[in-house]
Parts: sequence; structure tokens; C-alpha cells
Amino acid sequence: QVQLMDSGGGSEAPGGSLSLSCATPDITKIRFMAWFRQTPGKEREGVAAIYVNWGTTYYADSVKGRFTISKDNARHAAYLQMNSLKPEDTAMYYCAAASDGTLWYNDAWSVPGRYTSWGQGTQVTVSS
Repeated sequence: QVQLMDSGGGSEAPGGSLSLSCATPDITKIRFMAWFRQTPGKEREGVAAIYVNWGTTYYADSVKGRFTISKDNARHAAYLQMNSLKPEDTAMYYCAAASDGTLWYNDAWSVPGRYTSWGQGTQVTVSS
């Protein structure tokens, strides 16, 4: 397990943008970093992931073209830029990390159980 500190949530009107950050002490210990989101009564949903070694990215269909995941190895951090926000993007967002380098296969990156470390979560609310 690694320590993750996610931040950057807030409230925004539909069509607006927000940026989330996830800091970790040593990103070189991680193979995949991802963002999940969860609303009350629903399962945690994979939003986006990035393979740390190569920078390959993966997205849920619901956010493709609107959200961008990125990383900065020098800063030991990952980010989620969220544009064209919709009310249905409202959720608690969690950063996650995995040492498993095979999560690219069969959409495993979107399975919460494949991640061993989690941030504390940051709330994103999209409302007019």
C-alpha cells in the first residue's frame, strides 16, 4: 500500500470545469493510478486510469472527451481535469493506486478490487 492524498473538489455549474489532484510520496512504486467516483447507494465507478510507466490512459465511456487524466512523475502526482461538467458527474471522487501492471487487460483498470491504496475522497458537485 501507498499513501494517497486527493484534493481539488468543489462545486461548479453545468458546463464548467474542475481539477482534482492526487499526491503520493513515491509514484515509482505505482503501476496504475486511477480515479473512481461514488454516489450514495451506488457502487464505486471507475472514471479514468493511467499506466504510470508509459502514460497510457483509459476512460469510462461516460467521461470520454470531457475528462483527462495525467501524471507528473517529478511531482509524484496524478491529476483529473474535468471539463463540460454535467449534474450526473456529482459524486465523491477517490484516487486509487495499484502495483499490478496488468490492469490494461479486459478493462481491469475499472475494477475497484484491483487497487490496494485509496485516497480519502473529495466531493464534486455539479449544480446550477
